[in-house]
Amino acid sequence: MKHRAARAWVSACAAALMLAGCATKPVPIASAPLPARGYQWLHGSGEAALISRTAYEAMAGFVEAAQAARKAGRPIDGAVLATDASPQAPAWTACGDKPSAVVLDMDETSVLNTGANYDAARRGDPPFDAKRWDAWERGGAAYVEPLPGAVAAFARFRAAGVTPVVITNRRSANAGGAIAALAQAGLGDFAQGDTLFLAGDVAPGSGKDPRRAFVASRYCVLAMAGDQLGDFSDLFNARTLAPQSRRALALSPAIGGKWGHGWFLMPNPLYGPGIAGGFDDIFPAAVRWPGPDGDR
Repeated sequence: MKHRAARAWVSACAAALMLAGCATKPVPIASAPLPARGYQWLHGSGEAALISRTAYEAMAGFVEAAQAARKAGRPIDGAVLATDASPQAPAWTACGDKPSAVVLDMDETSVLNTGANYDAARRGDPPFDAKRWDAWERGGAAYVEPLPGAVAAFARFRAAGVTPVVITNRRSANAGGAIAALAQAGLGDFAQGDTLFLAGDVAPGSGKDPRRAFVASRYCVLAMAGDQLGDFSDLFNARTLAPQSRRALALSPAIGGKWGHGWFLMPNPLYGPGIAGGFDDIFPAAVRWPGPDGDR
């Protein structure tokens, strides 16, 4: 037992020295625990992959049916909220005879930022670093993957005569990196100001409603996809909304029928406004189990 323990200790020390000597190079870290379970789930689980693929298959089927209805002359609702509407009182931008499109977010919706998420995980999931993310936007295209189901869905959109339009909060100055990343992921070619709209392209700030309205003025938007509620309406991101109020707004009966029927949500447990709240915000008092010892 002592000899085995000694050999294990020597092996561990040797491994540590090897890692230290290669600190500037990528190294295998398969045995190291990840800092947050979200990375394991999003990038490693079959569950996440199947949710994404199922959402994309549902979206593609919905879009194909909506496009067929348009071609048959049947009126349909668009997917972009009118400028004076809200999730509690929805109304939709008119389609008229505009060409058909779908609007999708980019990060963790169209592409998985696998390289950036690896970088964050190996550094211990640090707070958001704007400079590091800017470098990723500019030079990370080779390290992205498509969301499961995305490549097939984008192909089905185009085959049906529906244009994919990406609205992302990547910086306008880094449009070249976004275009390269989308192409690397196998999702096709995009052009800034036409089929790709970045932060600052239409109006200042990160709100997406102005860009959605601009796209809806040119296209009949049949469906939208995102990994954050703000990918459907900026009203979901109001700073005054507590976590449970935001959750209730998403579940509002007035908007409930749109989820899965024009609005399609992709999984992202890593970041965004949905990752918020303390115990008092997310656990209602009435359902706080005290445990077998009655200890709250």
